[in-house]
Amino acid sequence: MATPTELDDYLFDLRGYLILQQALDPGLVDELNTALDDLPELEPQAWAGNVHRVDDNPDNAGVELQNIVEGGPAFERLIDHPSWLAHVRRYCGEQDSYVEGLFIDECFATIRQHGGFFPVHSGGYRGAVRGQYRYKDGIFRCGQVNILMALTDIGPGDGGTLVIPGSHKSNLHHPQFDQYKSWDTTMDAMPGVVEVHLAKGDVLLFCDGLSHGASTRTNPGERRALIYRYGPSWATTRWGYSYSEELLARVTPQQKSILQPIAPRRPQKVQP
Repeated sequence: MATPTELDDYLFDLRGYLILQQALDPGLVDELNTALDDLPELEPQAWAGNVHRVDDNPDNAGVELQNIVEGGPAFERLIDHPSWLAHVRRYCGEQDSYVEGLFIDECFATIRQHGGFFPVHSGGYRGAVRGQYRYKDGIFRCGQVNILMALTDIGPGDGGTLVIPGSHKSNLHHPQFDQYKSWDTTMDAMPGVVEVHLAKGDVLLFCDGLSHGASTRTNPGERRALIYRYGPSWATTRWGYSYSEELLARVTPQQKSILQPIAPRRPQKVQP
């Protein structure tokens, strides 16, 4: 299992993100792409089993498939993947506390073609507690850490993730933030923005409190990525999705503890 280094901690604190190179082996990337290809073509708001297509903005953001962990065994392998499990435990797993543990509160696939982009959002200035960045007494206490997995090469013109390094700790409002947060305006030219380029199989790990979005895709083909959002064990799903009993029965105990860290507590039925 990969473990966070002192340099990882320093760069994550400084920039708000890390790049984990070749975190996914090529065979698993192929399996994930094949699994996406094998899913039925869904209309917006349609379901395939427990996978739900919900596009933030069909014209600009492309296709988003929520609850993608229910899309097949390849997606289940990502729940506690050794390339990042120790990192998310350290940064958002409430280590050395009475509520230590993780929860995946959202996981989805994003597929964008020509023209798609995603406007800027988040940031440390007046940010939500859910996405907060915090480091105190030698321990990280982040509200949410995102794992973005590149299933295709993402380079210039491919619609890569845009970040503003250090913005997860910003005390000031970006003077042009409101100009670029609209679905009508890409953040490509926003001052301070850095575009993150990834090779297929690389992972972008970042605090959700980091100001981020995605650049305009100008190349042909598709940009494919998966995003698993990790938070502390006491968190709850953002959109109300729940994992199926079939999935919870099939995964390993460690994976189940991440998908359902706190099992429902109900009174036992009294036999007549």
